[in-house]
Amino acid sequence: MNEEKEVMNYWLCVANEENWGIAKEKNIWGVSERHKNQLNKVEVNDLLVFYLRQEKLMDKVFPSRISGIFKAVSKAFKDEKKIFSPIIGEEIFPYRVKLEPVITPKEPVEFKPLIQKLDFITNKKVWASHLLEKAIKTMRIDAKISNKYWRMVPWEKQ
Repeated sequence: MNEEKEVMNYWLCVANEENWGIAKEKNIWGVSERHKNQLNKVEVNDLLVFYLRQEKLMDKVFPSRISGIFKAVSKAFKDEKKIFSPIIGEEIFPYRVKLEPVITPKEPVEFKPLIQKLDFITNKKVWASHLLEKAIKTMRIDAKISNKYWRMVPWEKQ
């Protein structure tokens, strides 16, 4: 029997703490008009890795971190209902994909130790420039981070 191995893409979803909480609670991810073409590339069963950018919350600075991995359970669709917190202006992030949790760390995983392991970050000294597309861009990432590094992290299986 000739079995084809299912090819899965990995995507990095850049968010702030508030929109991560909404995505996690509602099992949905949304992007702006500007990034709809990128989201349209996400296939059912692709994995979305949530990256939370560094931010200051109540006098405490949280480093950039990975907060969880979710599986896409729908193709991209448009929904004008406001559920996400706007980053700039009145953006509602209407281009969305439904999610199913795969694994989440008990504590978010700091991103900086991953930088040397990620091929899509070509400039390891100015790595943040690869993530500057605001807090809503999705991009393809290396599968290797889910294969080697993730096995060392204390995850809660969903």
